[in-house]
Order: sequence, then structure tokens, then C-alpha cells
Amino acid sequence: MLRFFLLFVFLQLSLFGINMLGVVQQHVVLPWTALLARICVWLVTLFDSTAAAAGKVLWNTVTGFGVSIEPGCNGIEACIVLFAAVIAFPSTWRHKLLGLALGFVAVQGLNVVRVISLFYLGQWNTAVFNFAHEYLWQALIMLDVLIVWLLWVRAGSKAQARSEPPQPPDEPPAPPPQPVQPVAPRAAPAGPLVSSSLDLSPPVRPSA
Repeated sequence: MLRFFLLFVFLQLSLFGINMLGVVQQHVVLPWTALLARICVWLVTLFDSTAAAAGKVLWNTVTGFGVSIEPGCNGIEACIVLFAAVIAFPSTWRHKLLGLALGFVAVQGLNVVRVISLFYLGQWNTAVFNFAHEYLWQALIMLDVLIVWLLWVRAGSKAQARSEPPQPPDEPPAPPPQPVQPVAPRAAPAGPLVSSSLDLSPPVRPSA
């Protein structure tokens, strides 16, 4: 457990440091944020034709209200926490890659819901928008990260248990009890029991 914790912290610091590099921001973070805004617009326009995207901004063409997807709202930081936890946990690399892929989809899927909900909450009530943006959705995203990681750990434990051969018992099983053979009763003698011993006492002489 100590090894997992130390590796988890080290990976988080390393990934957050890489995320802050200018080249990474320019070629990875900003393009992904713009793509996230276009995904949100595509989903919103399925039922609302007034939505549009301009770079990382999702805005309403009628009211003029818009939300800008800034760092912390693009789901990258949450993915870094999840990736660090998956890589640090002891498991096979195949299972780790599966956890990274499915975890990314789960976190970013919920993040799309967050952006769209904030887009409409801001047009309805500013106070509710601020509370949901600063507190509610931050907690929900991190809760999503925790649940995804726990499900991934549980799935790995079940797969490992199925792949391992059954363990032999500590003590050999007791032998089955042997059947008791019935004893046949002895046959009773046909006649009365008479002693066949000889009377060897001396004859008695008559007295004079």
C-alpha cells in the first residue's frame, strides 16, 4: 500500500507538470478543449438550434450567453488523477490499458454533461450556476473518478481469481468410513450340554 501511495503521488506530480508545459498546452490541451466544445454543440443542437461554438467557448446565438471551457473544466485534470491511480495499482498492463481507455471515456462523458448543464444553468440563474460550477460538479467529477477506479480494481480482482488454479486444502481429507461386516450368529447345539469328562475318583470301600 505504501508503494502504491508513493507511486500515485509521483505520477500525479509528473503528469501535472507535463500538462503545464507550453508545448503540451498548445498541441494537446487547447485542441482537445476546442474539440470538447464542438462535441457539446453537436449534442445541444440536436434539440436546440441556438447553440454555437467558437474555439473553446459554447454560446447561445440569441441571448449571447456563453461558457468558456477553461483548464479544470476540460476533464484533463480528473483524467490525470485517474491515470495515476490506475498505473500505480499493481495489475497487468493489459488490464491497465483497459482501465485507462474506459476511464477516459467515463470521465469525459460526464464532463460533457457538466458543460452542457452549466451552459443552461447560466442562462437560468447565475447563483445556481456559480454553486454548480465551483462546488457541485467538482465533487461529482472526482466522485466519478473514484467510482471508476474502484470498479476497475474489482474487475481485476475477479479476473485474477478466475485465472488462478484452485488452492489445495491444508489437510488431506479424512478417508471414508469402512463398512462394518455383519457377524453371523453361532448355531445353538442340537442336544443338552453334557460333560464328557471321566470320573477318576477312587472307588469307595465298604466299612468293616
